[in-house]
Amino acid sequence: MLRLRTFRPTNDKIVKIQLHPTHPWLVTADASDHVSVWNWEHRQVIYELKAGGVDERRLVGAKLEKLAEGESEPKGKPTEAMRGGSVKQVDFYDDDVRFWQLWHNRSAAAEAPSAVNHVTSAFSSPAPATKGRHFLVICCENKAIFLDLVTMRGRDVPKQELDNKSLLCMEFLSRSAGGDAPLVAFGGSDGVIRVLSMITWKLVRRYTGGHKGSISCLMTFMASSGEALLISGASDGLLILWSADHGHDSRELVPKLTIKAHDGGVVAVELSRVIGGAPQLITIGADKTLAIWDTISFKELRRIKPVPKLACHSVASWCHPRAPNLDILTCVKDSHIWAIEHPTYSALTRPLCELSSLVPPQVLAPNKKLRVWVYCMVAHPLQPHLVATGTNIGVIVSEFDARSLPAVAALPTPVGSREHSAVYVVERELKLLNFQLSSTANPSLGSNGSLSETGRFRGDSLEPLHVKQIKKHISTPVPHDSYSVLSISSSGKYLAIVWPDIPYFSIYKVSDWSIVDSGSARLLAWDTCRDRFALLESSLPPRIPVILKGGSSRKAKEAAAAAAQAAAAAASAASTANVQLRILLDDGTSNVYMRSIGGRSDPVIGLHGGALLGVAYRTSRRISPVAATAISTVQSMPLSGFGSSGLSSFSTIEDGFSSHRSPAEETPQNFQLYSWETFEPVGGLLPQPEWTAWDQTVEYCAFGYQQYIVISSLRPQYRYLGDVAIPYATGAVWHRRQLFVATPTTIECVFVDAGVAPIDIVTRKKKEEMKLKEANARAVAEHGELALITVDGPHTVTNERTALRPPMLQVVRLASFLHPPSVPPFLSSPKQYKVDGDDSALQKEMEERKTNEVAVGGGGVSVAMTRFPAEQRRPVGPLIVVGVRDGVLWLIDRYMCAHALSLSHPGIRCRCLAAYGDAVSAVKWASRLAREHHDDLAQFMLGMGYATEALHLPGISKRLEFDLAMQSNDLKRALQCLLTMSNSRDIRQDTTGLNLNDILSLTSKKENILDAVQGIVKFAKEFLDLVDAADATAQADIAREALKRLALAGSMKGALQGHELRGLALRLANHGELTQLNVLVNNLISVGLGREAAFAAAVLGDNALMEKAWQDTGMLAEAVLHAHAHGRPTLKTLVQAWNKMLQKEIEHAPSTKTDAAAAFLASLEEPKLTSLAEAGKKLPIEILPPGIASLSALLSVQKKPVPAIQQGSQQQQPGKPLLLEAPATATATTTAPSDSSEATAAEANNPSSSTTNPGPILHEDATKEPDIQEIPVPVPVPVTTSPLTTDSLT
Repeated sequence: MLRLRTFRPTNDKIVKIQLHPTHPWLVTADASDHVSVWNWEHRQVIYELKAGGVDERRLVGAKLEKLAEGESEPKGKPTEAMRGGSVKQVDFYDDDVRFWQLWHNRSAAAEAPSAVNHVTSAFSSPAPATKGRHFLVICCENKAIFLDLVTMRGRDVPKQELDNKSLLCMEFLSRSAGGDAPLVAFGGSDGVIRVLSMITWKLVRRYTGGHKGSISCLMTFMASSGEALLISGASDGLLILWSADHGHDSRELVPKLTIKAHDGGVVAVELSRVIGGAPQLITIGADKTLAIWDTISFKELRRIKPVPKLACHSVASWCHPRAPNLDILTCVKDSHIWAIEHPTYSALTRPLCELSSLVPPQVLAPNKKLRVWVYCMVAHPLQPHLVATGTNIGVIVSEFDARSLPAVAALPTPVGSREHSAVYVVERELKLLNFQLSSTANPSLGSNGSLSETGRFRGDSLEPLHVKQIKKHISTPVPHDSYSVLSISSSGKYLAIVWPDIPYFSIYKVSDWSIVDSGSARLLAWDTCRDRFALLESSLPPRIPVILKGGSSRKAKEAAAAAAQAAAAAASAASTANVQLRILLDDGTSNVYMRSIGGRSDPVIGLHGGALLGVAYRTSRRISPVAATAISTVQSMPLSGFGSSGLSSFSTIEDGFSSHRSPAEETPQNFQLYSWETFEPVGGLLPQPEWTAWDQTVEYCAFGYQQYIVISSLRPQYRYLGDVAIPYATGAVWHRRQLFVATPTTIECVFVDAGVAPIDIVTRKKKEEMKLKEANARAVAEHGELALITVDGPHTVTNERTALRPPMLQVVRLASFLHPPSVPPFLSSPKQYKVDGDDSALQKEMEERKTNEVAVGGGGVSVAMTRFPAEQRRPVGPLIVVGVRDGVLWLIDRYMCAHALSLSHPGIRCRCLAAYGDAVSAVKWASRLAREHHDDLAQFMLGMGYATEALHLPGISKRLEFDLAMQSNDLKRALQCLLTMSNSRDIRQDTTGLNLNDILSLTSKKENILDAVQGIVKFAKEFLDLVDAADATAQADIAREALKRLALAGSMKGALQGHELRGLALRLANHGELTQLNVLVNNLISVGLGREAAFAAAVLGDNALMEKAWQDTGMLAEAVLHAHAHGRPTLKTLVQAWNKMLQKEIEHAPSTKTDAAAAFLASLEEPKLTSLAEAGKKLPIEILPPGIASLSALLSVQKKPVPAIQQGSQQQQPGKPLLLEAPATATATTTAPSDSSEATAAEANNPSSSTTNPGPILHEDATKEPDIQEIPVPVPVPVTTSPLTTDSLT
């Protein structure tokens, strides 16, 4: 139940502390008057200043600002240079603080049965007063400091401007009326309350004639009559009531009521909200007593001494579902947070927690005698599970079981009924809550489509919907008053209540509230498909020791030790408990049908209901000594009977120093799913979730973890879809494909669709085959083999294209605590306001809202201009999510009040309808959404599988329209979109045969063809996809239209990529468009794309055209290989042309500069010459395919031949070529054509390498003399030699 949320060590003791309601900010003041603003979530200091003395940084900053604004040096001393004195109070003030202060006062007053109508009606948000600024307000003895945390500019108000009296406390005053300036009241040392305007920074009015001593505390609240009141406590022990409704212009106000509260001075005052009653006041005084007062009669209800011999210094109203009988927290100067029970119960004081057990051991280790002393305490105004304390060693933020939920369960609504009901437990009574929308207009029927007076959607306004609710008493009592968990069976006929701390459970029949089953159990989980449940039997209930009046810190330690023993005994008993399954039959009887499930010996710490039963086991982990001592006296056995938790107080304490633990340690694999039918495990072990949520149709499930939610699909088989980063979620409810999630600060909606995966198609086919086999087997069993005889009639084969879709998870935030963001203006802007009674700012803002958020479409229908609605206000505290009924999302809070969140904004409504399966209505509602958001909505509907319906949205772009048409197989519309996007709609049949010259010499009538070609090139991939889709569905005319335009683009050089041209050629051949294919080849040749032209010619099957493509585009190597492979008669001509081209490339190769050493090394590698006469002459290149004789027989020789030098048979003739490898003869075996082709092509692509490093198929001929005559040269004798050396030449 208890853990350390965060800890910040300090050198001095913390004496003042305050929390911001919506931001994770905490302001503290220490005994040295240093003020610090700290982000407790990210553990970062936002701002620090020395408030008691003179802060030099602020003084320098103020002087620089004045110099920058052109102001001369003031004569007097600047206010920043004045010493502040001791800090008396610190607080935040902005629109969020103002709103929640008003909300808290109003909601507390509305609980009273005598509350007037305008108090109980829905609370409207006040007009923004601080305009996006966040003030830190510090009340010092000598001055008040107002610091804007946005711009870091401040304003100091010295006490000289407040009648020169010391300032001891402060409170913010504000009405909910618009145009009202923010006011702050200061309690003075002379017993007078002075009110300062935060607009003019002048004294507005005084409250006089009440106190004789100095004022110590101020607080505003609202009476049940709706009157705003200010209450003050002073050192004279008096409580005085003043009117805070400052509508009149009175400068001096006198007291309304004076009460003698305490013998000593009044230390603090707090407002307490009471369920079903008028609010109460709690005061603590210097006389060590705590008093509770009624706010109607202002009579004292109760007075106690929480901790004898010690005076309380802090008090807070508390309402936490984990401890329903505790309602007040207080602190004295010791190491405990003390809790006071509700007067209905024993009205005793008990230590809620011992703070020294929460402090990280690293802090206390250096000084073993160091003790923790509490000097101030504050509970979070909106998250009751968070309590911050200021101590002598630092700030401790404690968390008390954030996952526990109110003891309430919603009943199913009868068909056709507009009234909904829920059952809750309070003070040993079972009660019924009936709730419904009180407005006659039903938001789900579209009545909010008209404009309201303020120009906003009625369903999109920030004001909450009006809810009519009635609480009824059920005669059946419940046996216990401790923490309970309520849950409803799948049919709604039975209600289960579990008291995990007792431990005990009861099953009630909803029709007559009779008990059908009960016993000892602390965990219970329902099946979502049938009325059956699993429970964990338990025995040996832990005894919770109680601190009686007159207790002390020593007794608190004894109670904690006794509680630890009780918890240990309970843990040992739990290790032997079994999970038992019971079923509720139609006659209302409960029967055990499985004594024990699961064969594991580990103790069970959690049960999770659903389509499968989840059981969490405690793994054997070593318990740290720090964790073992952190056991609260308010016991937390596994905290939920319905699987919302599983941790006990033995769980490891989280602090700022233990964040480096590995994920494996944080999430052990200890969670097993079991089948309700076979009782067998399903799948392997998983990390234990904090809660589970299963869809009613058993299609989806969600497992909640601390930092994320894992969402999976269940049909046709289990498949992980993804996880969404929603941290600290406390619970969720499915509504078809919508998951509504509650966290401590927000309400989120997750839209889910599983998509279509290949495994789904395979699984579906297998299941269909299995069903067919089963049907055949049944037919054979009934009628014999003759039953399988079928007559095949004529049937058409349908080509189904099952489009795959990825899973879709989209998160939309519906509600939060934060005020809608506004742009922070300059600090000089408030000068434009009038002090009182001017509503021009409010009217101007309403006009801006009207123009920004609503536009009037055709027919007077209002159109939402925003994609999603502004975030609505989240109800305070832990919430039960009831679900969607009447088109709104219902929630129930800790005070058993129902709240409705509107889902009527078109951006939300369309998504909800599509997720629910009504895509046609979603498209109709889209007419109320601005057209610029239709693309976003269409993408969502496409992810949900409604591509065909999304095509009817009027505002979608052409690009998205094409994608939707392709998904929905509307290929004709896809083609129309492509023609529009590519600007190729006007391309006719006669323009497809254009070649490059035609396109370059276009007449003025055909100028748009160039634009069309550019468009076709841009969408070439889409055109090819369209052709493939048309081929798959036998829509040849659409494919031809697309191919016609692609062929036109293919004739432009560089227009289409190589793979696109090859794909185009294949598709043209596939469609028999041989004429267009022939034209495409000729166009490709004309623009020099030989490789693509040859591929297209090969697809066409025309060898001559293919050879022409190689030859005309200069790719002679490929032409030679092609002619050789196909035995073309033009082979020799091609070889000659190829060798000439290579020779030209070598002759024109640029010379490179080399040094002497490089030239010498190169000469060693060059082939040696046969005679000196050939020195200085380069040998021509001759590269031949295998099997071809040398071309020297056809070449010319010299007119004057050089005489041959006879040097033996080994000497080569000068007129004959130097053969490295002779051409293969008819008897010789030739190499494989493919190998030789590859080698030849490789050499052709790198002609320079063929000269320096001749390969095995290179030939070198003798060079020619200048005088040439044509004589035939005989073919040389085939000789195979090794690479030439000097020896072979000699």
